[in-house]
Amino acid sequence: MLSEAQLLKWLEECGALLTGHFLLTSGLHSDKYVEKFRLLERPDLVTQVCSEIVRRFSGEKVDVVLGPAVGGIVLAFETARQLGCRYMFAETENGQRVLRRGFILQPGERVLLVEDVVTTGGSVRATLDLALASGAEVVGVAILVDRGEVPLQLPVRTEVLLRLPLQTFQPENCPLCQQGIPLERRGSKR
Repeated sequence: MLSEAQLLKWLEECGALLTGHFLLTSGLHSDKYVEKFRLLERPDLVTQVCSEIVRRFSGEKVDVVLGPAVGGIVLAFETARQLGCRYMFAETENGQRVLRRGFILQPGERVLLVEDVVTTGGSVRATLDLALASGAEVVGVAILVDRGEVPLQLPVRTEVLLRLPLQTFQPENCPLCQQGIPLERRGSKR
């Protein structure tokens, strides 16, 4: 069983917890950032993280593991590998989450969504909507880190491996901007 304390320790040891002035995918600003790829570049740790996801959903029959691109790809793949099922990822096209590259969810397929880091949950909600619109049955959502100030609430079972609330700011009210601290756009596309 992987504890929150152990996952936090790994993130710290990998150099994944950064301090500065960051633009998050949600458009919000924060003085902290979780650079999940410092953890995801370690197959040994990814294997253990995904084993915890598999453990938490062991009572569910899963046909497909689906992850939002980009960060969810690695976790979804390894989770599917351990479950012995199919894997796919959803991409953003014209502002919408879509399945490309020949990926198709069939009505009634049992889907587990796997996401890396969430703040507001926009990407995982869009991916959940995509899965439900296909007629698939979503058995749950697994999230590596929920960094939102308020825990993410979804209409399906949600398992968060690490709850790490970080302070965020609207751009127009950001004290870091007001102090003139340069804004970093690490994983964000904005």
